[in-house]
Amino acid sequence: MAKRLFVGNLSFDTTQDSLRAHFEADGRKVASCEVMQDRDTGRSRGFAFVEMATDGDAATAIKSLDGQQFEGRALKVSEAMERKPRSHGADRR
Repeated sequence: MAKRLFVGNLSFDTTQDSLRAHFEADGRKVASCEVMQDRDTGRSRGFAFVEMATDGDAATAIKSLDGQQFEGRALKVSEAMERKPRSHGADRR
């Protein structure tokens, strides 16, 4: 079963290809990789989601890459949390 990881503190110059290559460097398998971009400017938002092929690859990636320097920044790698449902205006005024 694949595990989705949150990757934060990315350089604004990081590409999906460079991030995928970094996560696959030690033989781990990446199922998907998406660097999040601002919808108006197309510029990176500084974080990504990487889906690892197996739970073992995900655990190894977290252990070995969290805090590691990548493109001049210390990566923050953790298991992605499910997005909380948004309220539909009940709290807004």
